[in-house]
Amino acid sequence: MFTVANIITGFNLLCGVSSIIFTFSGRLELAVLAIIAGAVFDFFDGFVARILKQPSELGKQLDSLADLITFGVAPGLIVFVLLILSGAWDIILESGGGLNELWLDGTMGFSVQLWVSVFMNDLVGNNSPFLPTHFYGWYKVMPFFALLIPFMSMFRLAKFNLDERQATGFIGLPTPANSLFFAAFALMLWDGFGQDNWKTVVSMTLIKDQVLLTLVVVFSILLVSEIPLFALKFTTFKWKGNEIRYSFLLTSLVIILFLWAWAIPIIVILYILLSVVNNKVGRITNYGTAMDDIEKDL
Repeated sequence: MFTVANIITGFNLLCGVSSIIFTFSGRLELAVLAIIAGAVFDFFDGFVARILKQPSELGKQLDSLADLITFGVAPGLIVFVLLILSGAWDIILESGGGLNELWLDGTMGFSVQLWVSVFMNDLVGNNSPFLPTHFYGWYKVMPFFALLIPFMSMFRLAKFNLDERQATGFIGLPTPANSLFFAAFALMLWDGFGQDNWKTVVSMTLIKDQVLLTLVVVFSILLVSEIPLFALKFTTFKWKGNEIRYSFLLTSLVIILFLWAWAIPIIVILYILLSVVNNKVGRITNYGTAMDDIEKDL
């Protein structure tokens, strides 16, 4: 039970739980870093299991349970908080206020934690004398749409455990990729905090409810879709047979060097597009091979 690989899986779970704690403490950047750390542990648990010859059905189940927390619940709650901020910003704009009313004096973490507290107070009607009333109507409901992420991730992970077609690749978007995509929005918001440039404009636009909710729905559908996506699993390290993987990794490295945190959502979209192109090229190649075989038979 307590193999090296399973213990590493446990660290993945702890990263997910830590991310949730950081999220509701207002430290979204630390919440994202915890998810990234979880992704590293998620990669190495399978790698170590293969090296030490410790793969087991228990390890497979533990991996999915940990992934549901780190790549389902944790990013869902980050988006939950981002939608709280989006609602707060919309209400401030409606009253003719400015960005200085959203980002109060102090750190970004202080402002985020305060708005979460105000939202929770308005949501359950605690009527705290220490917190102003701010949220109403749609703005009390909107953040809960973020829970579609853990909901669909649950089905994605269960499907992965039972689907024998996913031994060398994926059918549907993997939960770590989906998690990193949405977690990056919080990281971009943190990077643009306190600045008056394109980073502030883009980050604030990305958390607008119209944008964020649309992406939540689209990516939730991708999680359980039947679209084949390549996996970064190398049976050999030769170029032949790994062209798509090396191309993706090299392109991603270049994007990261130029854009840093802003590169993450671009890389995830690139991953999806490359997989679609790879599928089409594969079909054309298979069709050509089949036609050659027919011609030889004739």
